[in-house]
Amino acid sequence: MKPIRSFLFVPGSRASWLDKVPAYGADAIILDLEDSVPLASKDEARNIVASKIAMLAAAGQRVFVRINKSAFLYSMKDLEAVVVPGVEGIVLSKPNGPEDVDMAALMVSEAETLNGLAVGSLVLVPTLETARSIQFAHDIALRPRVAAIACAAARNGDVARSVGFQWTREGLESLHFKSAVVIAARAAGKMPITGLWQEVHDLEGLRLAALAHRRLGFVGELLLHPSNVPVVNAAYSPTPDEIAYYEGMIKAFDAAQALGRAAVIYDGEHVDYAHVKTAREIVAEARLMSTTD
Repeated sequence: MKPIRSFLFVPGSRASWLDKVPAYGADAIILDLEDSVPLASKDEARNIVASKIAMLAAAGQRVFVRINKSAFLYSMKDLEAVVVPGVEGIVLSKPNGPEDVDMAALMVSEAETLNGLAVGSLVLVPTLETARSIQFAHDIALRPRVAAIACAAARNGDVARSVGFQWTREGLESLHFKSAVVIAARAAGKMPITGLWQEVHDLEGLRLAALAHRRLGFVGELLLHPSNVPVVNAAYSPTPDEIAYYEGMIKAFDAAQALGRAAVIYDGEHVDYAHVKTAREIVAEARLMSTTD
């Protein structure tokens, strides 16, 4: 799956907001049927989201949908309505462990079958919002349909309540489990995503948090407001200076190889095959991102 730097929630009950989505510039959107929708508006939101998917997909927008969950099951009504062409995946709220992801995968397969899609067409993105789901992050990431796992650490949110941490702007209280989620996702070959920055108008705070998350190994952020999209896209993209540095490293190493060497001093540092492999991946990632901006 292509990287997702900015993963923007849009309430499914706000039809006029959905019409504006292609202008936001988010790598992917999450049409939300869950927490951002009032209980009395669930049926209306489901109908609105189902009616907007084709339009959004035709505009080139990557579309995911977050569905509701009862005490026992994910919503089959939601799945039957939104598992249609144009939807890339389903965001799973509050899985308590891998067994919930297995259940959701079967339900998505049923919806794909009912709606004439090939089984396996859609991916899953579980959001780890309980201590138990974080403990089993690697098992969850290993599930075949799972393309990414999201570790949200919002102030006073579900994870804060479950884990018992007290939120700070510096984020040291969540560093241990965020790192654990990154390792779990990377070990399974899946994308680690984080968030949510709730002070949506504090763009500098968001920028610093996103840069810190990128240094940890995350590839993108769950977002709550369109104004946050360009800040996060920039934070998770290599800068021109970074690209120039790595392109220079590749050039210097290729020149050394032509002389029969497997290492070179570049910009004062020892560089060998391992470092150049990283450089090539970063340059390739930068080119891929430039095609989506």
